Amino acid sequence: MPKKSDKKAVSDDFETSMAELESLVERMEQGETKLEDALQDFERGIALTRACRQSLSDAEQKVQILLKQDGNEAEPETFNDGD
Repeated sequence: MPKKSDKKAVSDDFETSMAELESLVERMEQGETKLEDALQDFERGIALTRACRQSLSDAEQKVQILLKQDGNEAEPETFNDGD
């Protein structure tokens, strides 16, 4: 079982990755970078997206496991943030 500090590190990694990804998107949307830099930013963005997606998938799997262990018959619902 992961320690609390391990859980915090994963959360911090996700938050840090999301912040960096948002920064990359803003910079790319401005369109003022050289092509080589834009390609590097895009490549980094893809890596960050994959890492964030994996973190979210791991969290979802953990929730599923916890619901099963708890004996809770509740089914997870699709999240809709109103967009």
